[in-house]
Amino acid sequence: MDKNTVNMLKRIGRVCRPLLAVALALILALAPVSTVWARSGGRIGGGSFRSPTFSAPRSAPVYPSYGGGFGFPLVVPFFWGGGGGLLTLLLLIGAGSFLVRSLRSAVSEDGDEGVADLPVTVAQVKVGLLASARQLQKDMNALALEADTQSPEGLSQLLQEVTLGLMRYSDYWAYGHAQAEKLPLSRAESLFYQASLQERSKFSAETLSNRNNQIQQVPQAVLKRAAAEIPDVGEYLVVTLLVAYRGNSGTLPVVKSAADLRQCLLQLASIPAERIVAIEVLWTPQLEGDTLSAEALLTEYPEMRLL
Repeated sequence: MDKNTVNMLKRIGRVCRPLLAVALALILALAPVSTVWARSGGRIGGGSFRSPTFSAPRSAPVYPSYGGGFGFPLVVPFFWGGGGGLLTLLLLIGAGSFLVRSLRSAVSEDGDEGVADLPVTVAQVKVGLLASARQLQKDMNALALEADTQSPEGLSQLLQEVTLGLMRYSDYWAYGHAQAEKLPLSRAESLFYQASLQERSKFSAETLSNRNNQIQQVPQAVLKRAAAEIPDVGEYLVVTLLVAYRGNSGTLPVVKSAADLRQCLLQLASIPAERIVAIEVLWTPQLEGDTLSAEALLTEYPEMRLL
């Protein structure tokens, strides 16, 4: 394909993208409520790969020392009993300049580069439950409205509440999946948000969200109208847990049974608050009474295995 053809296709793509966006908006606006809301989704999350609260602890900078322990690169000639004149002044300026550059270099080497190379593990656990575990939807909705998602302690509590809630409904587990990957900080950040966007793209609408204590919810009148028109044909609920944390808490087992899935949840629940970098909990459907069909689950979550 020649260069002119490639450029022409790029121009067509730029023109078509806004039109496609408008068309999608019209479809969502005009489609029946039961169709639009068939895959409502909820999201709870917080943390940051850039915020100092969640960054790696930095050790105290090591300042260079040169002879005598005074931190100067040379011995300043103070002439007792009668000034050093211009020569002394110039030497003092030179020593101060060298010291400032050394301090900046030490802080930079011990801080930014160390954080950039810091290993972070990104773990994903997905649980597919039978639709008869409807109470879980109410539990997740209540947690979204109450959870503190802006502090390490709050995120740790969120992680424990979700894992504990899922284990309470272990009798309803039908499918499961888990994976974990240890990466440098920058790559871990990309993987985490890519996984989050991929899961959120499976929702027809994100009807409830709590991100860093910023709660967004579709008006109750709309939710009630939508819930009343949802056909009761679904069979499953899906909860996805994404956790980024410093260090390594062991490799998550391959999920082949309920026991494997329970082990994965226990490992994540045991991560200390100070090691948590970011968390996202996503579940679908979010609307009470809304459920996924078996076909939708197998299509959207092909990685999950039957337990």
